[in-house]
Amino acid sequence: MYLLGALAGMAGGLPAAAAPGTVVVIPVRDEISQPEVYIIRAGLKQAQAEHAEAVVLDLKTPGGDLASAQDIMEALSHYRGRTIAYVDNEAMSAGAFISAATDEIWFTPDGIIGAAAPVTATGQDVDATMKQKLVSYLKARMRAVSEGKGYRGEVISAMIDSDYELKIDGKEIKPKDQLLSLTAAEAMKTYGRPPRPLLGAGIAPDLDALLAKKFGPGNAAVQRLRVTWSERLAVVLNQLAPVLLGLGLLALFLEFKLPGSHVFAVAGVVLLALVFAGSHLAGLSGHEPVVFFAVGVVLVLLELMFWHSAGFLGVAGVALMGASIVWSMADLWPGEPLRTAWSADAFVRPLANLGMGLAIAAVLGAALLRYLPRGWVWDRMVIGAASSGRAQAAGSDPAGGAAVLVGRQALAATALRPTGQVEIDGRRYEAVVDFGTVEAGATVRVSGQSDFGLRVERAEA
Repeated sequence: MYLLGALAGMAGGLPAAAAPGTVVVIPVRDEISQPEVYIIRAGLKQAQAEHAEAVVLDLKTPGGDLASAQDIMEALSHYRGRTIAYVDNEAMSAGAFISAATDEIWFTPDGIIGAAAPVTATGQDVDATMKQKLVSYLKARMRAVSEGKGYRGEVISAMIDSDYELKIDGKEIKPKDQLLSLTAAEAMKTYGRPPRPLLGAGIAPDLDALLAKKFGPGNAAVQRLRVTWSERLAVVLNQLAPVLLGLGLLALFLEFKLPGSHVFAVAGVVLLALVFAGSHLAGLSGHEPVVFFAVGVVLVLLELMFWHSAGFLGVAGVALMGASIVWSMADLWPGEPLRTAWSADAFVRPLANLGMGLAIAAVLGAALLRYLPRGWVWDRMVIGAASSGRAQAAGSDPAGGAAVLVGRQALAATALRPTGQVEIDGRRYEAVVDFGTVEAGATVRVSGQSDFGLRVERAEA
């Protein structure tokens, strides 16, 4: 389930519920790129979750990024409802591929579609060998998505391959050495027996007229989406997802090593929140992964601050946090069985991102320990190594050691959550508080000893 209200604010105004007869309209303007992928994917998922009547892609595009067009086609293949491409007034190149992946293609009277040969990002011809491979792949892909849709497979192939000769009933529609482009009238021309339109499903002067013809006058409640700054931001956030993960995990690690200021905790939470935000804006996840991540954080805090469960709560919390991060980046669809998602490799990229994030955190952490200039940060990070040996020896010394400290008052040299360090007579010891937490600078009383070091409790005022 996806938050429709969140999409309304971040994706341009999708209302809070899709009533029966609702039609979601998504304009595709200018060049096709990743922001269009995100808004179309989010709109399709929400329309599917809310059982909308149809999704209409309102196309006016000269083409764009082939990879983005393929991502949109992939999203369209997951959608279980009706999809309509409305060519208003051009769907060239990548726009033709997207149109071919929908159930119906409608046109304005001056609409055109075609010229879909692959080119480089700068509009130049690709290498001959690579072009041959791309053309072969694209033609096969178009035949697959056009299965059972009349002449569509042959027509789109003629738009891709200049060497492809298109003939129907012995009539030449496109000769060799040309790329096919069609006007609305040409797309609606009928061929064969029984007669079938070459490509189009109908002509409508505007979108309202199309909806009236398809669903009857006044029978379609229209919801319009549009690409906003949030989708463009999501492109950057998703490209940086492994880096954000790595820095966020490193910041949380530093918070445990340098307790007290909470600066690293805030930084870690903000960085991980950006990962979740990027995934949500990209139409990958709803709000549920954030909820599960929060539950994981609570379990870890309970383990550290209140209960000592031999690590069970902490392990469960960390596992839940990691799983929620992967979940947030997975392209899952409403009502789709999990086994289908696994078979579609939906978790491959999220797991790779998480692995890269952990690697970045480990490398940066090692570099920090190796190259960080000596100072207060360094001292606080390594003080445990300097004093834990003494504390361990004292805590395990049957002849006395830490035992003689029982009942003494001590100063919390660091925050105890529940572990940290206390100072007695100018000497530091590792310590654990039995219940709750103690802030740095507070007075505590030594209540016992363990293999860890000293057990302490708040001193009575």
